[in-house]
Amino acid sequence: VQLQASGGGLVQAGGSLRLSCVASVSTLSSYSMGWFRQAPGKEREFVARISPSGGSTYYADSMKGRLTISRDNAKNTVFLQMSSLKPEDTAVYYCAAGRPPIATMKSYNYWGQGTQVTVSS
Repeated sequence: VQLQASGGGLVQAGGSLRLSCVASVSTLSSYSMGWFRQAPGKEREFVARISPSGGSTYYADSMKGRLTISRDNAKNTVFLQMSSLKPEDTAVYYCAAGRPPIATMKSYNYWGQGTQVTVSS
């Protein structure tokens, strides 16, 4: 499984971005999909997760209310809509795929290359 993340960029504080992650697999509906981020000098952290069917979603407390994760299994694509962005949201954002159950970051077997999100103040 190969994952290609895109949609990052430079945005002003308070702005929005929509990240996309396209998977090179026809059975994406078998995988839970997650988004993670890593800021310079910090560890990679969880951002959001969506179940294989899309029926369940989970968000990091630090970003809850500002995120919407969704997926289109027919197009092998997962989305992360981010709004009210803050400078502290600046990071490289990664998408990842893993077969349930998902317990920790190690549950994800496949990772994309990351897309840079920079939020200016």
